[in-house]
Amino acid sequence: MAGHDLDRSLGLYPTMMISMGAMIGSGIFVLPALGYKKAGPAVILAYVLAALVVLPAALSKAEMATAMPESGGTYLYIDRALGPLFGTIAGIGAWFSLVFKSSFALVGLGAYLLLFAPLSQGAVVYVALALAVLVVALNVSGTKMSGGIQAVIVTLVVAGLLAYVVNAGFVLDTGRYTPFTTHGGGGIVTAAAFVFVSYAGVTKIASVAEEVKDPGTNLPRAMLGSMGIMTVLYVGVVGAIIGLSDPEVLTTGGPDGTASLTPMADGAGALLGGAGVAAISVIAVVALTSMANAGVLSSSRFPLAMSRDDLLPPALRTIDERFKTPRNSVLLTGIVLLLLIAFVPVIELAKLASAFQILVFSIINVSLIAFREADLPSYQPEFRAPGYPFVQAFGFLAGLGLLTQMGTVPILGAIGIIGGSALVYLVYGRTRTDRTGAIGTILHDRRGEEDDGIASTGPE
Repeated sequence: MAGHDLDRSLGLYPTMMISMGAMIGSGIFVLPALGYKKAGPAVILAYVLAALVVLPAALSKAEMATAMPESGGTYLYIDRALGPLFGTIAGIGAWFSLVFKSSFALVGLGAYLLLFAPLSQGAVVYVALALAVLVVALNVSGTKMSGGIQAVIVTLVVAGLLAYVVNAGFVLDTGRYTPFTTHGGGGIVTAAAFVFVSYAGVTKIASVAEEVKDPGTNLPRAMLGSMGIMTVLYVGVVGAIIGLSDPEVLTTGGPDGTASLTPMADGAGALLGGAGVAAISVIAVVALTSMANAGVLSSSRFPLAMSRDDLLPPALRTIDERFKTPRNSVLLTGIVLLLLIAFVPVIELAKLASAFQILVFSIINVSLIAFREADLPSYQPEFRAPGYPFVQAFGFLAGLGLLTQMGTVPILGAIGIIGGSALVYLVYGRTRTDRTGAIGTILHDRRGEEDDGIASTGPE
């Protein structure tokens, strides 16, 4: 958007790599064993099901991003569609989810770090804190630098994962795929809810749309292209893990007999021995750090966009004169990231963030419907999501269906985030804005039609 002075320097390739970097992390290196425990080998189908539920939101968000190529992503679209109350809830909730996901990635890499480095658990936390400081510094110093480094890292990680899958094809045990479904269809749905967060990063690049070259073309291509690549990669990697690993190790090889937190390394041990474990552990540490970088890059744009709309304090809209990045918003995100790594048991809280992410993806589909039905003159997307409105209706209902599989605590946590965000709006934002969103236009038009109907049937 003109006048905001952000550096529009991200082309298609780094844009796609940022999107993929937000997905290459816990979804590949940590979650497969947790999903396997719930669905058996059919966890492969769970990843496909999760992708199908995410796809409508990706299509919807791609359309809205080309109509509004500004920083803010999820917050911006829901705010402009459903009004500032829902926008505040979505903005704070999506920011909360991404920061927790980033901290989870940096702490979660500790399980892999311990496989090749003789460190204590306390030392792992310090390593995670140091990496967090590095990630924040990269994001303050410039989107071009951060995006360029992200592209290199993701390219190398994808190459490593492809090598893992190809080599696994020669030695995997096909007997480990039978029985394929161990917990029925319900197990597949439950596993899909848990691995859903693996794809959450696909639309995060929209939050930095203002820094993307030719967003009308590059944003849809980056979102849909990265999602297609990652779906195939997930299926290949998870299939390789199952074929290489002892089922007992996957289901009970983690702390205190829980599911393994290092399933990629479990399979690498069977593939290449100790050298394979070390190589995969290095890749995992790099990939999880990359995911954290993508998370900070995109999540820091939510406070920036909300500050521009007077829903958060004006200091958060400050653009660094030298680096052209939202310095204060990045620093706030970084401070929260460091506090979470140092003091909070992130794995459980990551589940809460996942539940809210499913809810936000469902609301994104409703937002597109609001824009289409309001038929606003200012809404002129360069890309239009196919299958409207049936695709969006499926995405909304399927998302709510997965949300019911997350358990009571994550659902209550999501409700808590909604309540806290609503309170921020009522205390700070309500008196500073009078926007109604596209839904307000629809309601106004319908009231006008009702008034015309009453007038036309009144006394002559």
